[in-house]
Amino acid sequence: MLDLNDVALFVQVVRSGSFAEAARRLGLPSNTVSRRVQQLETQLGTRLMQRSTRKLTLTSAGQAFHERCAGAVDGLAEAGQELMTGSQEPSGLVRVAATADFFDFFPMEWIADFLAAHPRVRLDFVLSDAKADLIAERIDVAFRGGPLRDSDSGYVGRQLLGLRSDGMVASPAYIAARGAPATLQDLAHHDCVTTAHPSGHNTWRLAGPDGVQEEVQVTGRFSGNTAQSVRKATLAGLGIALLPPAMARIDVLAGRLVPVLPQYQRSGHGLSVLYPSRRQLPLAVSAFIALVMDKLSEEETLPEIFRAQRA
Repeated sequence: MLDLNDVALFVQVVRSGSFAEAARRLGLPSNTVSRRVQQLETQLGTRLMQRSTRKLTLTSAGQAFHERCAGAVDGLAEAGQELMTGSQEPSGLVRVAATADFFDFFPMEWIADFLAAHPRVRLDFVLSDAKADLIAERIDVAFRGGPLRDSDSGYVGRQLLGLRSDGMVASPAYIAARGAPATLQDLAHHDCVTTAHPSGHNTWRLAGPDGVQEEVQVTGRFSGNTAQSVRKATLAGLGIALLPPAMARIDVLAGRLVPVLPQYQRSGHGLSVLYPSRRQLPLAVSAFIALVMDKLSEEETLPEIFRAQRA
């Protein structure tokens, strides 16, 4: 196999007109340049140039070889320059793994502003409530709700939001029809909107005003596997639900939902970002992570974007 460095050196010798001038431009000893061109000729099995004390003359084979190689050498040089230039600004494709209802909570305007600020970046969102395999799915950035697990230990993780507490809410129509529970155990006699469970039963563990954890078995006629589906079912009057306060806040202020037993809360989920490696993190990836961190830190009323992803 030909040494591409020797091919590039040959092109430089031809353009320089002599071994001495090529050596000066390349910062190499003249005899090294001459020897490497001879090695190239040996590999090709033909003489590429006639040497004299005053100038170099290409053979017919050397002329044909130069015509074929010069453009390719220039193309490689341009590609390298573009890569070096591109490495100074965010560019390329960033694959982001998030939950299915990501854009129900994360304003698309933020994405539009990010892409406008970084015209060389492309974003590919992989939205699913299943846990993403960063390596197998070629994911650059993934978000995890709740504490990081042992299976995430091979990745770099950064917490974006601390743990928050979920509160119980219901629609005014539901409360008017069924009444408001007076105690935690009264929930057993109410319809509750829950996350999907094969048995149809769920155990809610909530901390009371004294901080003591209490448990109550709840059932209902509707369950969903995303926070947004639970919220919409609750708005439709299908029961009492546990929702992050930031998610329910706007609906409560608008009177579409009302708090239920507000003295009880369930530990909610924080938000962490994962990426495969800290080493040579592409600028486009670090810029996107910076966007998320910046927006979440300045937006106090942002709903919790992610629920804990199921394994």
